Amino acid sequence: MKFRYLAPLITAAGLTISSVAAAQGTASRADLHDGMRRLWEDHVTWTRLFIVSAVAGLPDIKFTTERLLKNQDDIGAAVAAYYGSDAGAKLTALLRTHISTAGELVMAAKAADQANTADAKKRWYANADDIAAFLAAANPNHWPLVAMKSAMKTHLDQTLDEATHRIQGDYAADINDYQHIVTHILAMADILSDGIVAQFPQKMAARQR
Repeated sequence: MKFRYLAPLITAAGLTISSVAAAQGTASRADLHDGMRRLWEDHVTWTRLFIVSAVAGLPDIKFTTERLLKNQDDIGAAVAAYYGSDAGAKLTALLRTHISTAGELVMAAKAADQANTADAKKRWYANADDIAAFLAAANPNHWPLVAMKSAMKTHLDQTLDEATHRIQGDYAADINDYQHIVTHILAMADILSDGIVAQFPQKMAARQR
């Protein structure tokens, strides 16, 4: 099943972890921490808005999808600032697959298409393992594979609960799911920023006041 709004719709994205210093991998610890949190909170926020629009068939779905996909470029650019452009492009590609497969999963589940739901779910979780493996390879001492796989699985489990409850019309549970999603993703963002600080202490600039 192809989801027609998940085409390559993104233009060049700027760095959310900020300006020339971030692009050179010399952001302050505080800017890196805050920027990473912003990126990943945007990730779950725009994912939620995509789910809401997709389930309800709202006319904003194209624009919501564009903004969600742009977030994947933003995350890749932030990683590229420390690990290089090839690594940033690889993570962006993995995250775009994460989003496109999630879109397929939501639409198949909405249509009660069990075969396509199962197929998309299998591929979605396999992609999550690929993302975890990428992160672990980039920073094995601070992003161990087991921890990254666990963090990604929790993210997917929580998002699947959110989408399922939204489709079922259980809005109280859906809202509660989102609260847990934000808590988890901020903790994951902190693991990522802390890992970069530990791996590249020489690139951490002092905050200018």
